[in-house]
Amino acid sequence: MNNHRILLKERPIGIPGPEHFTADVEAVRPPAAGELLVATRYISIDPAMRSWIGAGPSYVRQVEIGQPMRAGGIGQVLESRAPEFAVGDWVQGRTGWQSHPTLRADQTQKLDLSVGTVEDWAGPLGTSALTAYFGLRDVGALRPGDIVLVSGAAGGVGQIACQIAQIEACHVIGIAGGAEKCGYLRDALKLDAVIDYKAEPDIAAAIRRACPGGIDVYFDNVGGEILDGALAALRMGARVVSCGRISQAGAVEPYGVRNLGALGGKRVRMQGFLVFDYHDRYAEARAYLSHHLRAGRLRQKLHVVEGLDLAPQALAMLFSGGNTGKLVVGLS
Repeated sequence: MNNHRILLKERPIGIPGPEHFTADVEAVRPPAAGELLVATRYISIDPAMRSWIGAGPSYVRQVEIGQPMRAGGIGQVLESRAPEFAVGDWVQGRTGWQSHPTLRADQTQKLDLSVGTVEDWAGPLGTSALTAYFGLRDVGALRPGDIVLVSGAAGGVGQIACQIAQIEACHVIGIAGGAEKCGYLRDALKLDAVIDYKAEPDIAAAIRRACPGGIDVYFDNVGGEILDGALAALRMGARVVSCGRISQAGAVEPYGVRNLGALGGKRVRMQGFLVFDYHDRYAEARAYLSHHLRAGRLRQKLHVVEGLDLAPQALAMLFSGGNTGKLVVGLS
């Protein structure tokens, strides 16, 4: 049996794409004591990957040239040398861009399929959903009746953030790019208002129209000009959840935010976070998410790109806005 891998070939300047990666094949490594041999089914494609392969500083160790691209994934155990895992178990862990990785059991989690399907664990029970949960409820201090604005609202994190805000009786406005994404937010998720930033010559004016009374919580996935427009529309005591800045990924000249002065006068709190900070509370979040998933109040649209060889194209798609929903690579 062989392990197919996608390796980092060179560090990108700007948006990463297929030219920055190369493929190889090696024999699978049999698991040692405390390890598992896994057949990968889904690989998560996430904005943080850009910082993992860039030349600049990152919050984690960078992927080394010639090594498999780092990624979280879901797979099925083919061989186990850890007593808590059996052949056939579905697990999630750091699979990387590999078809048959050998993983440490103590860094791998068995999926509880009683609370959701394998696809649910890739979407509404996955790390993106946990990010939305802790970002809104802990960092954003969400309260019923809040006016909540979410950028990147049709993405993996954004669409869950929108739905959590709806569940918590908030007025929810989503920002996305293009008719397909905005139609999904409007027709499937039933948001109170939707802004198509690609159709707006003045995004700050569009935000003011959609939020005439101001914003209590802004969940920021994109940074840049949209962040600037949201800052100008904040209410007294608003909270800004700084989750991502995908619009600035690889930018040679990053956008200079001008409206930070609003934070002082309006007593605004703006805070960044990493979902891994809440690792000890993942079970709490998944209990909440699975409850609302079973009740039909929560959904996650998966955008599946089939084939490990297309992982580099999927990563480029993420930064060009080509996906609607949580982007994953599928290995059949």
